Amino acid sequence: MRDIKDLLKKEEKYQSALLQKEFESKKNTVGYVVYEGQPRVFKWFVPGLKQNMDLEYSILQKGCAELAIPSPLDKDTDNNVLIMSYIMGENVCDIINDSHKTFQEKERIILLLADWLVQFHSLFRSEDGFRIRGDASLRNFIFSKDRVWGVDFEESRPGKPSEDVATLCASLLSTDPMFTKEKVQLCHACINAYLRAAKWPVEHLNTEIAYALLERIQWRPQDEETLRHFAERVRKNGVRAACHND
Repeated sequence: MRDIKDLLKKEEKYQSALLQKEFESKKNTVGYVVYEGQPRVFKWFVPGLKQNMDLEYSILQKGCAELAIPSPLDKDTDNNVLIMSYIMGENVCDIINDSHKTFQEKERIILLLADWLVQFHSLFRSEDGFRIRGDASLRNFIFSKDRVWGVDFEESRPGKPSEDVATLCASLLSTDPMFTKEKVQLCHACINAYLRAAKWPVEHLNTEIAYALLERIQWRPQDEETLRHFAERVRKNGVRAACHND
C-alpha cells in the first residue's frame, strides 16, 4: 500500500499540506490533512481505480446537499486524488462495540443509521431501480453533531436496498463481540426502523444477511467456521437465531 506522505512530498501543490492521520482502507490510500488551512480528507486512488474516483465524486456531488455525507471539494484527475471535507466525530463501529456505552445510546445511533439508509435509497432511486451505497459496514459511518454521516462510496452500484440493510446487519452482528444478545437486539431495531420508513418492499432479508455474513469470510478468514455457522442459522431461522445464547 502506498503512503500518502509520498503524494504530499512529490506534488508541489500539496507540499504545504500537513498530514494528521492515515485511515485504514482496503484499496486506496486515505488521510486526514490540513490543507490550505482547512481540515480535509485526501483519498488517493490507485491508477486502475480512476472510475471509482469518478463514481464517488458523482455520488458526493449529487448527495451532499441533502444527505449527511462529505462535500466533494476537488477532483485531481492527474493524480487520482479526491479531496473532501473532513467529518470530525466517532466511528459508529467503535461506538457500537464500546462496552461502556449504554444500549440506549447504541440503539439511538442505529435508528439514525437506518434512517440515513432510507434517505440514501430515496435520493438515488430512479425509474430504472435503486442505486445502493455499497459496503454499508459500520466502519463507513461516523457519528458527529448528533447525526450519522456516511463515508466511502466507491462501491456504490445499482442493486436492491435489502443488500445494504443486510451488509449493515452482518457488520453489526459479526464485529467483536460477535453475535451477542445486544447485537441481535440492535439488528432487529435497525431492520424494523428501516421497514417502517421505506416506501418500497424489502424481501428475502434473512437470505441476504446470511449471504453478507459469508462474504465477510474474505476479510475474516480466522472466523470462517463461526461465520458459516451463524449464516446458516440466520438463513433458516432469522436474525434471532444469530445469538450465542440461543
